[in-house]
Amino acid sequence: MRRFRSLPLRSRLAILVAVAVAVAVAAVSTTCWFVVRGKLYDEVDSKLKAAGANAPLPTAEVLLAVRNCSQTPAAQTGYGPKPVFYVQLVQADTDKPCVSPNSAGTVKVESGDRDVARRGNPTLWTFRNGTDTDGHDVRVLTVPTLVQGPDEAVRETALVIAFPLKETEGTLNDLALLLLIVSGIGVVGAGAAGLWVARTGLKPVDRLTEAVEHVARTEDLTVRIPVEGEDEIARLSRSFNSMTAALASSRDRQARLIADAGHELRTPLTSLRTNIELLARSERTGRAIPPADRLALMASVKAQMTELASLIGDLQELSRPDVVDRGPLKVVALHEIAGAALDRARLRGPELTFEAALEPWYVRAEPAALERALVNVLDNAVKFSPPGGTVEVGLHCGELTVRDHGPGIPADELPHVFERFWRSPSARSLPGSGLGLSIVARTVQQSGGEIALRPATGGGTRTVIRLPGAATPPPGS
Repeated sequence: MRRFRSLPLRSRLAILVAVAVAVAVAAVSTTCWFVVRGKLYDEVDSKLKAAGANAPLPTAEVLLAVRNCSQTPAAQTGYGPKPVFYVQLVQADTDKPCVSPNSAGTVKVESGDRDVARRGNPTLWTFRNGTDTDGHDVRVLTVPTLVQGPDEAVRETALVIAFPLKETEGTLNDLALLLLIVSGIGVVGAGAAGLWVARTGLKPVDRLTEAVEHVARTEDLTVRIPVEGEDEIARLSRSFNSMTAALASSRDRQARLIADAGHELRTPLTSLRTNIELLARSERTGRAIPPADRLALMASVKAQMTELASLIGDLQELSRPDVVDRGPLKVVALHEIAGAALDRARLRGPELTFEAALEPWYVRAEPAALERALVNVLDNAVKFSPPGGTVEVGLHCGELTVRDHGPGIPADELPHVFERFWRSPSARSLPGSGLGLSIVARTVQQSGGEIALRPATGGGTRTVIRLPGAATPPPGS
């Protein structure tokens, strides 16, 4: 079995087809042989029945055989037709038969013949295969009959009539040889046909294998397999093409993320390096930096470090696969989380006015991730609100809205707001990494909700987050 499994697939298919055909041909050939054999034997039995039709009233030839009770047939003179049937009488109390003078030979007596003679039932006709004294196969019919012997006594005897099976067995042997030859040709042909079919049918698999090997060797994800038809191979080819397309897209996104992250990290690192070099040069040359300038440098270093930490945290958040379990989903009060995020936003924009109307709403989400997403949304509203402006926050029937009165987002820029590292030209001078809304969108989608940004009436931006849930907590939560 291990050796068979180690063979190529096309070889295994060819062998399986050949074996299946061999079994089928063997079954059909065997059935055919037995059917023909039964028909031929029926013909021989019909001849024997016709020959034994006079029993249990023996002919004069049979009576003569009993009276003489010769153990061998009369010698043939060469004139007239040669006898075909074996005719003899078997007595119940002896193994020695009384052979008819015109018998074709002598049939070996068996115990079943004497049993038929002993029972004397005229309806009991038995057929069997036997041999004559020369060892030739014959078909034997045994019929019970009653005859008078030389002493005028009625004896229990059985008439044995036999017919040679030489021609019948010759026909069956010829048929067996013919069936064997035809079966052999069929099996060999089936094996060849199976191999051809396997090679033809597995050509798409060969192309798929070559494509996979090419991808593994060159990492070229632009390879596509031509798809023909709607069968399983076509489905496999489509799946492979979809997989390579998804991998290529993922690799492109990864490369773009790395490039964008490198670009975003370069700015704060350059600023940090410049500030630190100024401080180091002051220490090395002994030229003290004025206290006000030194405080400004230290504040700049601290701000850049904070920006770097925030950027690295955002990158770590986005680098986590969507399929990874980010934490247990719990039934949480969205209005309470929104209230906590609102308190943090008030600390970051103390000069702003916050108007909140939060109705109870319970959702299933990861509490920490959801709170961070809401903080990011409110941070954007604080960042773009004018001094002394108002931020309106509302929660009604699972729809959370955050509206600011800032400059708003142009219509041509709205499709890009959730892209990683994308920042509006007007916002590039403000702190931030361009990853906040990407994280918000991802968190909302993982909670089964949706988010949208649209221009607000009268100016500003209106952020709408919809999350599935209920106004009352489920039992047991």
